[in-house]
Amino acid sequence: MTSKSVDLPHLRSVVLASHAGVGKTTLAEHLLHAAGAISRLGRVDDGTASLDFEPEEQKRHQSLSLAVATLEHDGTRVTLVDTPGYAEFSAEVVEGFAAADGALLLMDASGGVEAGLENAVAVARSSGTAACFFINKADRENANPSAALDALRASFGTKIAPLQLAIGAADTFAGYVDLVHRRAYRLEGGKEVEAAVPAELAAEVDRRRDQLLEAAVEADDDVMTKYLEGEEISDAELEACLRKGVRESLLAPVLVGSAVRGIGLRGLLDAIVRYLPSPTDRGPLTALDPAGSAVAVTANPEGPLVARVFKTTADPFVGRLTYLRIVSGTLAGQGHAWNASRSEDERIGQLLLLHGKDQEPVGQLRAGEIGAVAKLSVTGTGDTLSSREQPLTLPPLRFPDPTLQVAIEPQTKADLDKLGQALQRMLEEEPAARVQRSDTGEQVLLAMGDAHIAVLGERLKRKFGAAIVTRTPRVPYRETIRGRTQVHGRYKKQTGGHGMFADVWLELEPNPGGGLEFAERVVGGVVPRQFFPGVEKGVRETAAEGVLAGYPLSDFKATLYDGSFHPVDSNELSFKIASSMALKQGVLESKPVLMEPIMAVGVRVPEQYMGDVNRDLNGRRGRVLGMDPADNGMQVITAHVPQAELFSYATELRSLTGGRGTFTATLDHYEDVPAHLAEKIVEAHKKEVAAEAH
Repeated sequence: MTSKSVDLPHLRSVVLASHAGVGKTTLAEHLLHAAGAISRLGRVDDGTASLDFEPEEQKRHQSLSLAVATLEHDGTRVTLVDTPGYAEFSAEVVEGFAAADGALLLMDASGGVEAGLENAVAVARSSGTAACFFINKADRENANPSAALDALRASFGTKIAPLQLAIGAADTFAGYVDLVHRRAYRLEGGKEVEAAVPAELAAEVDRRRDQLLEAAVEADDDVMTKYLEGEEISDAELEACLRKGVRESLLAPVLVGSAVRGIGLRGLLDAIVRYLPSPTDRGPLTALDPAGSAVAVTANPEGPLVARVFKTTADPFVGRLTYLRIVSGTLAGQGHAWNASRSEDERIGQLLLLHGKDQEPVGQLRAGEIGAVAKLSVTGTGDTLSSREQPLTLPPLRFPDPTLQVAIEPQTKADLDKLGQALQRMLEEEPAARVQRSDTGEQVLLAMGDAHIAVLGERLKRKFGAAIVTRTPRVPYRETIRGRTQVHGRYKKQTGGHGMFADVWLELEPNPGGGLEFAERVVGGVVPRQFFPGVEKGVRETAAEGVLAGYPLSDFKATLYDGSFHPVDSNELSFKIASSMALKQGVLESKPVLMEPIMAVGVRVPEQYMGDVNRDLNGRRGRVLGMDPADNGMQVITAHVPQAELFSYATELRSLTGGRGTFTATLDHYEDVPAHLAEKIVEAHKKEVAAEAH
């Protein structure tokens, strides 16, 4: 691959996105091989694909991370940004769209519109990214490219327009018809050659070409007038409408082929170059200057430097590798840039073009180009690199919030020493993961699902030498009382010399929503004032440890109202112990209850899954509060659900809705745990205490 600079009209950057298993990486591999960018054709199933180079990807035979590679086609440099299809790795899709000017969205010819494709279309629409569709695997069993095209149009509208028509399907798939020029192409001797349009397809060619025309003429008023008046539209006019319509996201053409057999690759590369936008076609992005004013940033190598950081990887040998898209200006290696997002200077070392796992050193990166730089000190994903003299900041990237929680612990003492730094470095490359300390004191890893958790664990061990074990987090239950009582606590210990003595009477009562309140109304000095802090400390420390099941005791008031002391043997520690004894006894006499956190949950699902999701929420002891329509045929179910029932909900909701459901959950309030469940929790705590005692 040459490292020479390419002028803007001859640059294309394309993100590949779809549902999992549709063949994005295989297609990219075949495109790279067909264009001569790689000499050996790798296979995903063999772990030899050039874009699946992480060990976890090779082990699972699936893409888990974004990868970048570059090819040349008809004098145009095309940068492919391959992304995973699994919903748990959707943050990589966000990063891919941040890097690219156009999108290639894939669909399996034997299936319907799946959740991953819906997500990709939603990201493309929200980001205003021009897109083409490619119906892949037209040669596989049960493939029906025509039905797949109709499913696309039914799901996303008639602006989804056929650019090609498949010749045959499944084991009879032999090529395609170019609907613009009414030419057929078949694969012969490993090459696509022009052939006659099959006579039996003539009527279908006319019908599908009309669908293409109806969508394309929207881009040009004069051509639309001719079309509506029944005049013939020339191929050149149709080409011009397509070029304008795609680049302005007025339509998305659909191509067809088989990546594995190499059918449709030439036509796909032609369409990428012909229709998808160059950096100048896409139009300006909006950045903010230091005063907060909006500035339009266009793709101009001579303009002010604006570079978007769209991905970060951490490597134990190379260090941090920062992926960049140069929006404007030119970034030179071995110099400096200003991180406008953090107001800090960055030393820029060797710049790199990316070819899968291989890297090509270059002296500079210009507007429209995608590359990387190693060992930046402060820059993270979503930051903007600019110049100190003209600092400009692009909007931050918006990533999905993680919804699956697991408690993590180091596997060994050696892992404990490494874990803190390992987690910090891992989070640099995982924008959809979090690590936090829970109310129960556990270290909790939040991620997008079970597979995401497993991959993070493997990377922690492989890259940073820190192995972890995971388990379901403890629920942050609370204890409280519903009744009132007066209780006596007496502590007496006699040894040689001074002994220990304290005698207290506490009044306990509920204090709903008021936390723990301590008061005293001692009269006559029966308990001297200097011992009050000891009494309060005993109450608070015992409450923090819990009485029923080892969870914090709250929302009650403890009042010291009587007691006695010894002029020699009494001290603060004695009163602390006596009040602790009193509280433990008094709680058991005051109708103690266990409370659990109740989460306010919002579940966003397609309408057809409403019944299943509602039943599932009811099975989780949830209370459905309402159902409201959202955009794109979605519904939002609001409910109150115990946190104990939600730790695995992310994975189960994805399974229940074919990957289409998402949810949010925030703490709303606490409620009493049902008696039969509370008994089990208390009993488990007693067994745990007994085991520790032995």
